[in-house]
Amino acid sequence: MEFPPSSIEAQLQTIKETMFSDMDPYSLVMPSAYETAWLAMIPDSHQNMNPMFMSCLNWVLNNQQEEGFWGDCDSHGNSTIECLTSTLACIIALKRWNVGAKMIDKGLEYVHSNAKKHLNEIKDDQCPRWFAIVFPTMVELSQTVGLKIELKEMESETLNQRQRILKTERLVESCHYPPLLSYLEVLPSSYYIDNEDITKHFCEDGSLFQSPSATAFAFMVTGNKQCLSYLESLVQRCPNGVPTTYPMDEELIKLCIINHLHRLGLAEHFGPEIEESLEQFYKNYTNRESWAKPINSIEVQLLKDSLAFRLLRMHGYNVSPCSICWFLCDEKIKDAIQNNPDRFVNVMLNIHRATDLKFSGEHELDEARSFSRSLLQKSISMVGADHDQNPIRTLVEQELKLPWTARLDHLEHRIWIEENQGDLLWRGKTSFQRLSSIHNDKLVLLAKQNYEFRQSIYKKELQELKRWSKDWGLNDMGFGREKTMYCYFAIAASFSLPYDSDVRMIVAKSAILITVADDFFDMEGSLSDLETLLDSIERWDCSGLSNHGKIIFNALDNLVQEMAAKYLQRQGTDITNHIREIWYETFDSWMTESKWSRNERVPSIDEYLKVGMTSIATHTIILPASCFMNPSLPPSKLRPPQYENITKLVMVIARLLNDIQSYQKEKDEGKLNSILLCLEKNPELDVEELTANVRGIIEKKKEEFLEQVLMDGFADLPKPCNQLHLYCLKVFQMFFNSSNLYDSNMELLGDIGKAIYIPLEIQSSKSLLHLQEPKSKKVDLPLKFQNSKPNLKPLPLSPKVPITNCHINRPSNHLVWSTNLSMHRLPKTSTSRNGYWKMTRPGPNFSVCFF
Repeated sequence: MEFPPSSIEAQLQTIKETMFSDMDPYSLVMPSAYETAWLAMIPDSHQNMNPMFMSCLNWVLNNQQEEGFWGDCDSHGNSTIECLTSTLACIIALKRWNVGAKMIDKGLEYVHSNAKKHLNEIKDDQCPRWFAIVFPTMVELSQTVGLKIELKEMESETLNQRQRILKTERLVESCHYPPLLSYLEVLPSSYYIDNEDITKHFCEDGSLFQSPSATAFAFMVTGNKQCLSYLESLVQRCPNGVPTTYPMDEELIKLCIINHLHRLGLAEHFGPEIEESLEQFYKNYTNRESWAKPINSIEVQLLKDSLAFRLLRMHGYNVSPCSICWFLCDEKIKDAIQNNPDRFVNVMLNIHRATDLKFSGEHELDEARSFSRSLLQKSISMVGADHDQNPIRTLVEQELKLPWTARLDHLEHRIWIEENQGDLLWRGKTSFQRLSSIHNDKLVLLAKQNYEFRQSIYKKELQELKRWSKDWGLNDMGFGREKTMYCYFAIAASFSLPYDSDVRMIVAKSAILITVADDFFDMEGSLSDLETLLDSIERWDCSGLSNHGKIIFNALDNLVQEMAAKYLQRQGTDITNHIREIWYETFDSWMTESKWSRNERVPSIDEYLKVGMTSIATHTIILPASCFMNPSLPPSKLRPPQYENITKLVMVIARLLNDIQSYQKEKDEGKLNSILLCLEKNPELDVEELTANVRGIIEKKKEEFLEQVLMDGFADLPKPCNQLHLYCLKVFQMFFNSSNLYDSNMELLGDIGKAIYIPLEIQSSKSLLHLQEPKSKKVDLPLKFQNSKPNLKPLPLSPKVPITNCHINRPSNHLVWSTNLSMHRLPKTSTSRNGYWKMTRPGPNFSVCFF
């Protein structure tokens, strides 16, 4: 038996202890540099020359990347456009308290060196809304506190779009997401907001739209005690940096991790842990009273609902389409999504994936699929080929290009590992909420080792299969198709069978024999040869056979003996005759089709499909192999033609898929096909229209089939057997989705290489572990913050700085900012009860409680 290497076992144990124990879900996600920096700016209400949240300032001091930026890297360890705003926020916080001078210089160097690159990634008129709102004000703030920002190549489009946003959007409206007021900390003074505007939009928890940065600024503006309670609760729960939003949905964090495990190909190792989590989630899910959600939580709620729908259905739970289609009934929510396609791209991707599991009659899922597909196409067109602007672009393109049932799991796992975007959980206000790099790095490393260990097994098994095919003379018959590699690839890549599974070899050998025998009946054997072979199969005696017929019979006899002996050893029952009967039924169907063609007899459509769904031989592959799944298929289920409906469905779907892509070839060869029969009976039909109608029939059958595969109460078969039916369908859909790939000699070689031979192509990424773990030399806060008031010069820090003059010096393209700012200490009678200094500026309706 094949067992995982000890390195994989050790990692599995560690991950199970850390990610599926009683660990706080908040510890599984990455802090947000931008949000943490804003909390670090708040002065202490009792010692206003000290920071209120020293742990946040300490986090900023300890989490600058070597390249000088703060924030999250992309999947290859490179900074993103989000790092510009995070870095500016962090250096402002450091400058606010006159600490980390070298870090400030390094951060400024990063901004000056990378602003041009990131800004040039923005296509004309397509600057992300959040960036257009946040970035210009962060530049203004930096200059206001005395930092020298010289962005010679800064594009004016960012400024222009900000002006358009501020002119057209109201503070709180449903068509823009998140609401403009959630960006309170960066709204310019041209927006007249008084305390009442702010306080009336506080949530029950004291936050402003669950945004730590907006709430931090709201507290500095209003001194509101509920704001303070929210912020204190946040820092107490997240002492090592705060997340993009608070509170976070803990169930969603767990669902994201389970989804990540599935897509990495690791779910097989976490079966009990996943089942326990989903069972608990389903209990909570069934107790939900309403699907209607407030406008400010639709993104997170839709992500949660779509992940839950797909995961629960895949694991056999009965869930209603209403759980993800509720947004279709609310025009305000639909408008918000349509007006923010870049914002909702990850959510729409998961909605689209959820609709892959549509059952018959669930028409609302058709609408959800159409809606999400349209938004995904729009989001792709908006960013062109720019991967950094849309980090999940490859996944979206793959989703739109091929239906789920045409994609093989092993290759899907490879894409997910190589793209390494599984750490993206959901979008915050200015950045993605990400899975902690500590946990994500461990999962990706484990997935890589698991994938490449599987490749080592697959290479050995394929070599063994080639020897078997050669030893029995099947690889060089002199006619037809030699598909040893294709057959093995199909079963190995379709889904993750156990490392030591006999099923792969049984399925592959069966598929090789079916291909050779089918070609013998179609193109090589005379009618007499075929009748002799069929008679030998019926008697199970090779006497009288010669040449190709004898080779086919002997190879088949060897396979049947192998299966029967293994089953007898494991289960104590002889299934030899059961397997022989299935194979005879299949050979008999090939004989019938050969007689039709050679005698030029045209059967009815019903007669053709009855024979054709047998001759496609999916049941011949699935049912005997299912005897070696765990739990095993009972021998009573092997008796033809008394098959379960689920087996009949996969038989007819596979036949129609094959016929759509093979009708031209079979027409040229004088063979029958359901498409050709329809045209024969109805010559006025257009072939394209006819094939489209047949595809519609296939889709209806697939919906019925999926329900019977995933839900209990339909087929009286073990769950693993149902799964083998599903992956057999996926293999046929892959082979015959848009062309006949099975008959191609070259088109699948790239995928075969990736599945079996080519190592994973993961670009070396710069580790993000130090964002979660202390560096070897931790930067502690200066003693001046602990014992006495620091010699801190007043810094005019305010995002409400009116721009009185902004121009670009054309020869150098040097952006020059001029600001008008006045500061004074208020009279004692006017001092806020927080005792902060206040700042006044022309225009705004409120003062900022900053000093």
